[in-house]
Amino acid sequence: MSAVPRIELAPGYTIARVVNGGWQLAAGHRVAGHRAAAVDPGAAVDAMIRLAEAGFTTFDCADVYTGVEELLGRFLRAYGGRGAVQVHTKLVPDRHALAALERRYVERVVDRSLARLGVERLDLVQLHWWDYEVPGYVEAARWLDDLRRAGKVRLLGATNFDVRRLGEIVAAGVPIAAHQVQYSLLDRRPEHGMADFCAAHGIAILCYGTLAGGFLSERWLGAPEPAGPLANRSLVKYRLMIDELGGWPLYQQLLGELARIAARLGVAAANVAARWVLDRPRVAGVLVGARSAAYAASNGRIFDVALGDADRRALAAVLARARGPRGDVFGLERQPGGRHAAIMKTDLNQLGVTV
Repeated sequence: MSAVPRIELAPGYTIARVVNGGWQLAAGHRVAGHRAAAVDPGAAVDAMIRLAEAGFTTFDCADVYTGVEELLGRFLRAYGGRGAVQVHTKLVPDRHALAALERRYVERVVDRSLARLGVERLDLVQLHWWDYEVPGYVEAARWLDDLRRAGKVRLLGATNFDVRRLGEIVAAGVPIAAHQVQYSLLDRRPEHGMADFCAAHGIAILCYGTLAGGFLSERWLGAPEPAGPLANRSLVKYRLMIDELGGWPLYQQLLGELARIAARLGVAAANVAARWVLDRPRVAGVLVGARSAAYAASNGRIFDVALGDADRRALAAVLARARGPRGDVFGLERQPGGRHAAIMKTDLNQLGVTV
């Protein structure tokens, strides 16, 4: 296992290039009626400590990941002064609150995140906005910038914005350091203008969904198309992305190519999938689920992977037959009545808009 490489997001601030994602730790990640094991807080904190000690010191969460900011707060207290840790969170105003959003709402969410994490300053806050038809995302970004100037936030980020709206925020003078988007071999929408925009404005790209909730692993190679309920919301989400790509047979061809490359390199297919994304322009880091420290050694193998031109051509040959997904980042997820939008939970903050 190679040492975990780091990258600078801003002067004096570096992160691990594999970021521990907190979504799988959220209570809302489980699918209702499915017998998925609940998260054991003590085991989760222990796993976080072991991940940080292995060099995976950067953690990602959100205000709407139920229970995760509190869990990370427990971890930070337990980890103490044994090393520098970076915690990134998000600000996701409820969809129903957007029309009446006010500065105080943004302040309350930030203050709540500070209290949950038990810190004096948030390392990175990434703004999300559910509905572009409701104005206010530029103002919300400015209010966040005011909190940055006040010392409550170190760096500002965005998540799931398209090129046009991210451009409006940047044009307003808000210093966006990073943009978190879905990016994988199944979903290359960031290549439809977003990567070029981020390169032009010095914005780092942080990628979730890189392993498609586990679909980009040997576990699914040769498996029949699932017919019953899937175990968690990640699998539900990324199963739809397989359909967008071109369906189960094309996905199996892609997985087979990944497995062949992985076998030659002596690593896992997931390592190859993550390395492919890390090698893309402007990508600073990839998010990988932090439910267990058992994956630390495997994730470390990502940095042992050196994809050659022949490997990239082989993957590109499969992807050339893909139907999609098309459009800008998070566009499908915003389509009213669409399959992707139907699985989104857009009112998880449960924070009123009045003071």
